[in-house]
Amino acid sequence: MAQSTLSIRNQLPGTVTSVTKGPAMASVKARLTGGQVITAAITSDAADELKLAEGTAVQAVIKATEVSLATGSVSGLSIRNQLPGTVTAIAVGAAMASVRVAVEGGELTAAITTDAVTDLGLTQGSSVVALVKSTDVSLATA
Repeated sequence: MAQSTLSIRNQLPGTVTSVTKGPAMASVKARLTGGQVITAAITSDAADELKLAEGTAVQAVIKATEVSLATGSVSGLSIRNQLPGTVTAIAVGAAMASVRVAVEGGELTAAITTDAVTDLGLTQGSSVVALVKSTDVSLATA
């Protein structure tokens, strides 16, 4: 599946493994190319319009501002999506930083504060876990 042309850099290809629909919202799980499972909470109407079903090819689309980083595995959170990776690049500004993270099957960019980069001691090669709430994951089809 070709990457869509959007201002949102984080676009990870995958395949739907399950769709659980309620009256208003649907929980969609997809296996990413790298093997990780990502969960998206979208409207049931959107799931119907996209014709999402097991086996549907999708792109998980995530704004960089919705990606948080941790320096180790995290438990006791409601955040469903936790993707381990390695920092490949950091661009630091006065207040904000852009951190690129290689994950199995792709790359994510996290927009975090410069203070967070310092406090976490992030450098190129740092091991991190990218955290994304399921409500912050959008899905696109071809």
